[in-house]
Amino acid sequence: MTHTARRIQARFIFGGAVLVVCGLLLAFSAAGQSATTRTAHKVGSTPAEKAPAPARAINAEEMQGLLKRDGTRPLLVNYWATWCDPCRAEFPDLVKIDNQYRPKGLDFIAITLDDLADLKTAVPKFLRLMNARMPVYLLNVPDPEPAINSVDKEWGGALPATFLYNNKGEVVYKHFGRVKTDELRTAIDKVMSDK
Repeated sequence: MTHTARRIQARFIFGGAVLVVCGLLLAFSAAGQSATTRTAHKVGSTPAEKAPAPARAINAEEMQGLLKRDGTRPLLVNYWATWCDPCRAEFPDLVKIDNQYRPKGLDFIAITLDDLADLKTAVPKFLRLMNARMPVYLLNVPDPEPAINSVDKEWGGALPATFLYNNKGEVVYKHFGRVKTDELRTAIDKVMSDK
């Protein structure tokens, strides 16, 4: 076999090997996507893992309506924002608290002070990342100060802020800044035993 013939043969062998490798990579990729699709379908199909309701915008009056209690269940409220680092840091603990205490009779809502434009972008993305299930509202007011003062005159609006109301609507615990989880759990246990 001539030198030129050997080079042509080597090119065909190399080209065939490249095609085989590419074919195998495509096959593995398709199999991986199929497994991912099956897993995603399983996760979303069980009622316990249902996606949270989308966050919605509320005004100051609607916020006050959410804070009212009818005498049956205590309420935990966390004010936060996606741009607030301490809010983001404490949120996984709040999700755990919601998962633990909601079945026992605690209502929990999260009210974000993000911009209205973030309602369909940053807010749902963060909530999915946190696997949050509590109802979430975005306070949509031109000036948040009156709404903040209506919640608590001692609260200057710094985030995060957490308030626990008994079933009569009285504040029994409040914390400004990243919540101390043990303190909050103790307050929740007390308000749950008092109801």
